[in-house]
Amino acid sequence: MTVTPTALVDAREQFLAMVQDVRPELHRYCARLTGSVIEGEDIVQEALAKAFYALSLSPEVPPLRPWLFRIAHNAAVDFLKSHGRKYVEASADIEELAGYQDSADPAIVRAALARFLVLPVSQRSAVILKDVLGHSLEETAETMGATVMAVKAALVRGRKKLLENSAEGATVTAPTRAELDRYASLFNARNWDALRDMVSEDCRLDLVSRSQRHGKQVREYFTRYEKEPLTLRVLSLEGTPAIGVYPPGLAEEKPAYFIQLVFEAGKVVSIRDFRYVPYIANEADYA
Repeated sequence: MTVTPTALVDAREQFLAMVQDVRPELHRYCARLTGSVIEGEDIVQEALAKAFYALSLSPEVPPLRPWLFRIAHNAAVDFLKSHGRKYVEASADIEELAGYQDSADPAIVRAALARFLVLPVSQRSAVILKDVLGHSLEETAETMGATVMAVKAALVRGRKKLLENSAEGATVTAPTRAELDRYASLFNARNWDALRDMVSEDCRLDLVSRSQRHGKQVREYFTRYEKEPLTLRVLSLEGTPAIGVYPPGLAEEKPAYFIQLVFEAGKVVSIRDFRYVPYIANEADYA
């Protein structure tokens, strides 16, 4: 049977609606595993794409939440390995199990994203799933593909190290403050012609989780923004300059979402707009 483009789009929209409630929780997990709300969202996107494809081959829908977490966990581990971050499988140490407590220190639940990077990935995964997201030991073990005893041992080790250490941030190449200031100033002045002139002819636009555009199509991106009373402010997102988007009444509070820009020779060559995944603002480390 031939699947038409329209049917494929409809199926994708139905799938995204089906996973809507669990998606922010997947992001909380992946963002803490990587230490980045942006990398976390990239992994969620990949995991959902894999899940959508798997569903197209399956006669029935598996239990959604544990299935999605397992896919996201595997995608995150693959990502971390590909970026040279060592992954060690969880294992049980009987002596350490004696120190296991079922509840976590509140400081662990409140820990900033980057703090989790001090842990080996298996310990990081166990602490995030059990202590931050509130999964049971059995659910955590299923997601990680480990035994309950191994998860308990990873929790003992991870909790201890997390409370004793802090992570160092990474250095990321970023646009200059002047470039972002100019973009935000033109947007806030509603100077749409000048803003479009800043965009290169081969600019790539990623409306995260919604659509991608390239070249002349990107100029249409500003049409919707022309009708909305939003304000842009330059801020530091995970130590990197970025754009925060503020609806009326939020000017001095947490932004509703973020926009990432890449410049070359003064022109915008890449736009990543997180409008359709606003939950990342809840996890972001910004100033």
